[in-house]
Amino acid sequence: MDAADLIYEWNEVKRRGPLTRKKVEFDDETLRDGIQSPSVADPSIEDKLEILHLQEKLGITTANIGLPGAGPRARADVERLSQEIRDAKLTIKANCAARTMIQDIQPIVEVSQKIGIPIEVYTFIGSSPIRQYAESWDVDHILKTAEKAIEFAVKEGMNVAFVTEDTTRSRPDHLDKLFRAAIGLGAKRLVICDTVGHSTPDGILNLIGWVQGLIQGMGVDVKLDWHGHNDRGLGVTNAIYAMEAGCDRIHGTALGIGERVGNAALDQVMMNMKLLGVIDNDLTSLVQYCRTVSRACRWPIPKNYPLAGEDAFRTATGVHAAAIIKALDRNDTMLADRVYSGVPAGWFGKEQEIEIGPMSGMSNVRFWLTQRRITYGEPLAKAILAKAKASTRTLEETEVMDVVRTHLPAI
Repeated sequence: MDAADLIYEWNEVKRRGPLTRKKVEFDDETLRDGIQSPSVADPSIEDKLEILHLQEKLGITTANIGLPGAGPRARADVERLSQEIRDAKLTIKANCAARTMIQDIQPIVEVSQKIGIPIEVYTFIGSSPIRQYAESWDVDHILKTAEKAIEFAVKEGMNVAFVTEDTTRSRPDHLDKLFRAAIGLGAKRLVICDTVGHSTPDGILNLIGWVQGLIQGMGVDVKLDWHGHNDRGLGVTNAIYAMEAGCDRIHGTALGIGERVGNAALDQVMMNMKLLGVIDNDLTSLVQYCRTVSRACRWPIPKNYPLAGEDAFRTATGVHAAAIIKALDRNDTMLADRVYSGVPAGWFGKEQEIEIGPMSGMSNVRFWLTQRRITYGEPLAKAILAKAKASTRTLEETEVMDVVRTHLPAI
């Protein structure tokens, strides 16, 4: 039976069309904004190259490969990653971050010219009243600083994305001045930033609608990016709303790493976009991508983390396991993947896992033994289940095998 016949899709009730008619792009900020987290390690260049190839494999459109103005190591890594994009003929496009300062943009220009690939300049400056107050700036100072930076980058032949930090707390009259000036100087993108994770879905719809009106009124072809953080726990949700509101490119980081509580988790955004039918990327490497970043950045993945967490498709509950086992006994992998999971494991290179614990039933034990090609017998099964019922947690494999060996010494 088809999944559509088994699942009533409340998510689509009242929807009159697709979430978006655009081809949505993704910008991976893991190797720039992600490693600004105070709790992660800056990966080795070997690990960065591995991550870059996984980004390519997942069909990620662009990658922020660093802020070369930060120092010699950052510049060297940006140069090596650019070289890899060129030599391996990768389809992923490179961009780099820079403050609205010529001294930050100059290294990007030099690397682009040396390696011979285009590198988009994402030049940023704070725009909100609270940031202006803290820095003793006014909007005219921000405007003059941004104009010099954009003008320099455009004259050097670079594509420019103008990034207003803290856009979601900025005044419309200030944004109007800044955006018009940036577009007039040749910026091809405006990046709407929820730098401190302030925005709610309503705020996103209001702000993006306003920016779109400004662009349409100017009669120009300028793209919109969404760059969100997760301070309210809305990072992934907001990214989806921003896409639906009309943004062309969505930013995020692997596992949501980044400053404070982090950025929107790009892996979760892409997973949801796949489930919503917005993209058709092959995401069977998404778990590998998460685990590679986890290892390279020394950032442990929580056990209950969506998709990549150890417990994402793992159950020891008897009722749940019994339903999955019945589906597997029918050789119906679609049913097994969906009966107790909102995410089909097989789409992402994983499978359902059944363990044995105090909430388990005999079906868990039978399945566990069958999967390991261990002869199933009632005395053995009862002994394993009795051990599980006496425990306060799911049994480790070694604990189950200890019981098996007492009944089947030859194992």
